[in-house]
Amino acid sequence: MTTSAQPARVHRKEPLSGQIKRALAILLGSLLVGVGLELFLVPNMIIDGGIIGLSILAGHLTGFPIGLYTFLLNLPFLLVGYKQIGRTFAVTTLFAVSSMSAFVTMLHGMEPFTNDNLLATVFGGVLLGLGVGTIIRYGGSLDGTEIIAILLTRNSAFSVGEIVMFFNLFILGSAGFVFGWESAMYSLIAYFIAFKMIDITIEGLDESKSVTIISESPAEISDALQQRLGRGVTHIYGKGGYTGEDKELLYVIVTRLEVAKLKNIVMEYDPGAFIAIEPVADVMGGRFRKKAIH
Repeated sequence: MTTSAQPARVHRKEPLSGQIKRALAILLGSLLVGVGLELFLVPNMIIDGGIIGLSILAGHLTGFPIGLYTFLLNLPFLLVGYKQIGRTFAVTTLFAVSSMSAFVTMLHGMEPFTNDNLLATVFGGVLLGLGVGTIIRYGGSLDGTEIIAILLTRNSAFSVGEIVMFFNLFILGSAGFVFGWESAMYSLIAYFIAFKMIDITIEGLDESKSVTIISESPAEISDALQQRLGRGVTHIYGKGGYTGEDKELLYVIVTRLEVAKLKNIVMEYDPGAFIAIEPVADVMGGRFRKKAIH
């Protein structure tokens, strides 16, 4: 008995409009990073963590352009990323690193916007975080330390975040010996600001919440949430582990501004209802769009 070979699965390519949007977003992110570095942080001897921080230190010690170091230091991680994450990630990251290196080189030597360390720290950190966050949101990266951290966690008890934090503390601590400890403290502030701005850029300001409700009045609460809150509700059927009784759970996603109203609606119908609320990083597709309520 012979079996016919199954046809190879054809993967749909990203449309040209999507590729252009991705390229423009990465160019914008690279420009923001370049401005944050060359017109705010670097002239005031303030650094960031990761490969960018290493590049600033190496550029200061050797006199070679920072853009050259950001490109060269990221190349080994690009090869690892190609094997571990995929070709699209590697190509997008190569484009992002090349663009950022070019902008940093072009802006090098220009008059900084401010010589005040505090202003440079705040605005440089904000621009850096916006730029890096935009690049990550569109599928690229500027920091190879996260890639190597993913590999190290396979044979280590430490998490990716802990390994990245160790790298960055080492880099930021090195700034104290190169630029002085005051600059190192400003660098730590800039790193924290950039870190928070990356989160905001990737996740957005309109933070969503997932809500799970266990109640004795699921039908009434579900109808009220749809009519009065304008949100779709998913019914999940399960069984209580302690009582063994069948349970009907309600699952709904709302914005953080709607959480208080949701609680009030649930309490109206069942003051003893169980409500679990968790943050949601991103929401796409489905029927999340809010219906009109009157």
